[in-house]
Amino acid sequence: MNAAEGRSTTPVSGVRTILGYAGIPSSWFNKRPKLPSRNWLIFLSVTSSVVGLYIYDRRQCKAIRQSYVDKVKDLADENVGALYRPRRVLVYGGKWPADEDHDQTLRYFRKYVKPVLVAAAVDYTMIGGKRLGDIANRVADDIKAQRRLDAGLDSRPEVYQQLPTYSTPAEERQHELDGGIVIIGRPTFKEFMSGLTRGWTEPLDKVDRDEMLAQELEKDGRFDEEDQGWPPASEPLTVQVETIRPPLPPVPPLPALLLVPFIDLVGFTKIPLMIWHFFNHRHDVRAGADAAYKLVMGHTRPFSSPPDAPDPLFSDITTSTSEPSSDLDFDKECENYFKNSVYKIPSENAKAREKYYAELKTKLETARALARGAREPTKDEVHNPPPTEVELRAERMNKEKRWRGDLKGWQIIAPDSKVAWDSRFRDALRVYVDPPPDPNSSA
Repeated sequence: MNAAEGRSTTPVSGVRTILGYAGIPSSWFNKRPKLPSRNWLIFLSVTSSVVGLYIYDRRQCKAIRQSYVDKVKDLADENVGALYRPRRVLVYGGKWPADEDHDQTLRYFRKYVKPVLVAAAVDYTMIGGKRLGDIANRVADDIKAQRRLDAGLDSRPEVYQQLPTYSTPAEERQHELDGGIVIIGRPTFKEFMSGLTRGWTEPLDKVDRDEMLAQELEKDGRFDEEDQGWPPASEPLTVQVETIRPPLPPVPPLPALLLVPFIDLVGFTKIPLMIWHFFNHRHDVRAGADAAYKLVMGHTRPFSSPPDAPDPLFSDITTSTSEPSSDLDFDKECENYFKNSVYKIPSENAKAREKYYAELKTKLETARALARGAREPTKDEVHNPPPTEVELRAERMNKEKRWRGDLKGWQIIAPDSKVAWDSRFRDALRVYVDPPPDPNSSA
């Protein structure tokens, strides 16, 4: 018997026979496994660790969120009438400075706070700001509009009273108090308090901000004719403003505030924190769900207001380094995460305005020369017509609105700017807090 015959008598398994007919070399079955190389071991260990951290974090996120949903889902099963109005909260989310995505704060609400509110059948209305200061303007305008209704200066359309869902002003007021206000982050909180202060201190005059700005810009002489031979510019429009100056009224109780901390990591230097945050979303899930749980349960406390100003005669004695903290210090540490470029907003605003007005004079001369036929347009001007005087005025209006709005908004949220405060808010504001522990729970 030769060697070939000896090998042929070795029994072959059915699997090997089938794979051999499939064209797989038999030498593949005779290879013995060996440990991967050093580089492969490093790659596999790092990859498995990263994947494991990611999976663990996401599983914890799901478990934490579900635990809070289970606590409140029974509230959504209560029997209600056909005309029942669910509890509704207002959610304010302003723009984070230096982040081009203005929706980051509301995205945080939708991702971490909203699931628990939805599980408890709590409705919500989100109000965002595309630029710094938008939330302050919105809050001030809403408060003054409500004050005008309460003072009888404006009235609601009568058609609303014929609807089956119509509610009296007292019922509407109570529905707002039962709801609450959600504020995401300290910049939004500063804007909200600024708007709240303006809404209760400014007069109830109906003012068109755009028209007032247009009149102010018309008087600064930027579009005046240097040569008196040209026709004079049109006179500025006048606006009849109804001047109403009632006394400063007492502030009634306001909906309770849910203060939700928020930090938006922006900038190259925040990349290590971004990486850490990618594998630790569970902390945001717990914080957002816990905040929503406070609102759902409805337990509140009075707003911790700052102390009154000391008597000037005893200011040196009463001043101390251990000043009592108040709710005005909410989430103050988040200001340490502002991008450094935001501190240049005033100087960059000034540079942009100076550059624009330096170029405006030439553009205005070109527009007027072409409009009056003083010269023929060049070949480039035929293909790309320069802006007309009307377009330049509109462009200037938009730029001034943006510059002034950004500057005023930054002045509100800047770290060295204090939170707006009125002593009348001391008895009007409340804050949502953790509910007392359940004596029947095992904990």
